[in-house]
Amino acid sequence: MSAPLQVPSCSRCERPSVLHQRYSGRSFCNTHLIDSVHKRFAKELRRQLDLPKSGKTTTILVAISGGKDSAILLDRLVKILGQRRDVVLIAGCVDEGIDGYRSPSMKCAIELAEKKNVEFVSISYPELGFERMDEVVQKMPLIGKKHSHVKGMAPCSFCGVFRRQGLNYLAEKTGADVMALGHNLDDMAQTVLMNMQKGDLERTLRLAPHTSNPIDGLPPRIVPMRWIPEQEIHATAMALDLPFFHDECPYSPGALRQRNRDMVARLEEDVPGSRHGLVHMVDAIKELESKTSENVRPATPTPCPLCSAPTSGDICKGCEFVQMLKEVSE
Repeated sequence: MSAPLQVPSCSRCERPSVLHQRYSGRSFCNTHLIDSVHKRFAKELRRQLDLPKSGKTTTILVAISGGKDSAILLDRLVKILGQRRDVVLIAGCVDEGIDGYRSPSMKCAIELAEKKNVEFVSISYPELGFERMDEVVQKMPLIGKKHSHVKGMAPCSFCGVFRRQGLNYLAEKTGADVMALGHNLDDMAQTVLMNMQKGDLERTLRLAPHTSNPIDGLPPRIVPMRWIPEQEIHATAMALDLPFFHDECPYSPGALRQRNRDMVARLEEDVPGSRHGLVHMVDAIKELESKTSENVRPATPTPCPLCSAPTSGDICKGCEFVQMLKEVSE
């Protein structure tokens, strides 16, 4: 007869652990996991959120999607800032138009906002002048025939651009001074690796947080969960019994980020702490760049002549994609 499975105890108490941190060697029960995540979140929030000492009201647009990351993002911001009279939290969600995915996730986002007594605002792609993602995906093969650089491009390339413009629209509509994003440690490490693969120093230097170097025309982004791994976010959302949608976007398989997600996971498995190292490296690069006599940051974005969105090109990426979609619709 086999021996019963031994569940390790929490490193801070005698209760059974629900999660083990390989990079630290510690284990946590639900209570101490929530405490650990909260402390790291609060510490990073203090570093990134620069509230005016005059008492002027600061409006924060909290980007939520109905998933676990944004659930923790809104929950912790309400926990830390919800009682402050000089802070207004608004939950903003973008409806991409993906049947079977966005509707149930939007339902979770609305439920969370109501539960936390936070104003909820949303915008859909058609309201922004974009086509629903289900329609975009159907037209992408036709676009690829006309534009070779689009051939083989994943739907995420279009969706990411449209979604950013949606969040920017909501930020302008609500008069947001700051935008909070739910990027976790895995997300950040994946982005760093993707930028390295492309040799894209400009994107690396533009990575959030933007506290000390905001982008003209846009509210600075903060990412208070940037040091918290995805697994710990998921376990904490479950421990707090927050409403969130579990399924992933049906168009994400095959995307470059998904491949980098696997690579980062393998790196972390082989060398615990690799995710932290990748993000620390970018912080070091940004700090080094800020001290150089010849600043290498990209030129300040200018308004797109077609929609006024900030862009470093002749027109913004959103308008470029819209023109491509119109070509195959005529």
